Amino acid sequence: MGVLLLVRHGQASFGAEDYDVLSDLGWEQSRRLGRWLSERGVRPDVILRGDMKRHRDTVEAMKAGSAGVSRSEVDQGWNEFDHLGVVGALSRSGAGLPTGRDLDRREFQQAFELATQRWTGGENDADYPETYAAFRSRVAAALERASAAAGPGGTVAVISSGGPIAAVCAALVDPTGEDPATFARLWGRFNTVCVNTAVTRVVVGSTGSRLLTFNEHPHLDGDLITYR
Repeated sequence: MGVLLLVRHGQASFGAEDYDVLSDLGWEQSRRLGRWLSERGVRPDVILRGDMKRHRDTVEAMKAGSAGVSRSEVDQGWNEFDHLGVVGALSRSGAGLPTGRDLDRREFQQAFELATQRWTGGENDADYPETYAAFRSRVAAALERASAAAGPGGTVAVISSGGPIAAVCAALVDPTGEDPATFARLWGRFNTVCVNTAVTRVVVGSTGSRLLTFNEHPHLDGDLITYR
C-alpha cells in the first residue's frame, strides 16, 4: 500500500499585513514536524505542496528540522480556498460583519463558521470566484494525483491547508457524498479542529484511498498547539 501524509501548514500570520507567511511559531511547529518524522525514519519519496507562501515556508522549515531532504513539487490543487473572500462575501450580504482584518481571533472564528456555512450551502454561488462544488472537485483531483504518485509502497507528503485536508477526510468518510448538506457538515467539523502541522494519514490500495488517522500532532505540546 502507498501512504499519503496530509500536513496542514504551520501557523500563518493572523492580523499581519501578509497573512500568507508563517509566524515565528509556525516555523517552529514545522521544524519540529520535520525532526519528528526524521527520528522515526519517515522520508517521503516526494513532497507535494500548494503554491501558497505558507505551504512553501512549511516545507523549508520541515527540511531544516530533518536529516533527510525529499524533493518537492507544486500542485495548486492543494491550495486553500479564499477564506477572506468567503468571509467578505458574508459581510457584503448585509450580515453587518466587518472585514476579516478587523476581527480578533475569536470573532474571526465565529464569522468564519457563519461564512463557510453560507458558502457550502451553494445558494449564493455568484458571490464567490470559486464555488464550494468547484473547490471539492479541485481537491478530489489533487487527491487522485497524490495517490497515483504514492503508488504501491510509496510515501508522499502533502503540505496543504485545513480546508483541502478536511475535504479529503469528508470524502473518504462519506464517499458517495449524496447529501451535500451532510458532506458540508462533515467538512466543517474536520476543518475547525485541524491543528497546524498535524498529520493525517491516508492509505492507498487497490480498492482506493482510505482514511487511517486524522490530525496527529505528537510533535507539539503546550502553546505550540494552534488551530489558526
